[in-house]
Amino acid sequence: MRFRDTLRLALQALSAHKLRTALTLLGLVVGVTSLILVMTLIQGANGYVKTKIANLGVDIFQVSKMPLATSNFNEVLKAKKFRELTLDDSRSIVERCAACLAVGVQARTTGEIRGPQRSLVDVTLRGETANMGWISTLNIPSGRFFTESEQAAAAPVTVIGAEVADKIFPQGNPLGKTMRIAGEEFTVIGVAERIGAVLGQDQDTFVIFPFSVYEKLFGARSGLIFQIKAAPPLETAEGQVRLVLRARRHLAPAAADDFYFTTADTYLELWRDISSVFFLVFLLISSVSSIVGGIVIMNITLVSVTERTREIGLRRSVGATQRDIARQFLVEVLAQCLAGGLIGVALGFSLALLLRQLTPFPAVVRGWVALLGLGLASLIALIFGVYPAVKAARLDPVVALRTE
Repeated sequence: MRFRDTLRLALQALSAHKLRTALTLLGLVVGVTSLILVMTLIQGANGYVKTKIANLGVDIFQVSKMPLATSNFNEVLKAKKFRELTLDDSRSIVERCAACLAVGVQARTTGEIRGPQRSLVDVTLRGETANMGWISTLNIPSGRFFTESEQAAAAPVTVIGAEVADKIFPQGNPLGKTMRIAGEEFTVIGVAERIGAVLGQDQDTFVIFPFSVYEKLFGARSGLIFQIKAAPPLETAEGQVRLVLRARRHLAPAAADDFYFTTADTYLELWRDISSVFFLVFLLISSVSSIVGGIVIMNITLVSVTERTREIGLRRSVGATQRDIARQFLVEVLAQCLAGGLIGVALGFSLALLLRQLTPFPAVVRGWVALLGLGLASLIALIFGVYPAVKAARLDPVVALRTE
């Protein structure tokens, strides 16, 4: 038989039992939908992370006592015992690191801020040196960053995040207005560009003021982070900073570092670790759904072979070969699986785009992801469709014709 005739017979057989066919495909549809949805969201998140989380820049790295990007809790516990970084450490880096273009210092805590009419809690309070205005990638389209003279004079000025500006000063331009931080009055001199939420966490609820002011309000004995700008490749500057800090801390040659470097690649590597775990979990779920769907398809196909035994015998008696019979049932299974795959792909993309519209979570539609879903459906058809097709082909035509 020609393939066109085989396909026509297969579609006729499936359309004769529409409800059974739909219920048979349910497990496969769920599996393919899960796979498409996960792949679409992960692809979107990968691009999102590159522009949001890894916002340090290719020429900036951080030095800190605690790891800033790790999923190893034991590493965090070990780091708690390390000595704190100090301002003297930063001065030594400035003096002895030839590859370092600038060394900024940052400290942070959380607290409450009060505006003219309302207050805001759980705000990130950041004390930074004035050169952070040049080192960091923070964009300030409205106003400016504080200067070296304001840093030296411990001037009570602040740069605020976009969310702080919206909530504390909802009815006008925040520039020049005052707010209270830790009981002290500050003047707003700049409003940062909106960053947005990163994995559900808002990144615009912060205020930045001179590090000298932070020292007076909260002290600077712990939690210092050095932001270092250097000419790529960063490995040269990192090596010089490592030598400076190890010498100041009197570490033995064989001893491990008691401080951490963080670059944009560090954040991306952490995200890859996190996303790979999510991907494996959801891949397992979609695989289980697909396998269950394949088993259901195989069982229903075996039932169909039993119901159509007389039809198989009649076709064999008029010249159909075993290959014709096997191909017909295999094409039926393949048609079911491809239909389920197409429905799953469409449903997965639709849900992903709906999530992108209703939530801040990203989603990117890729053509190869659709091909992956159809490939999974085809694989299920081949794995679970071969046995029923072979069983149908091996029926004795004489016995089959006698079946009532």
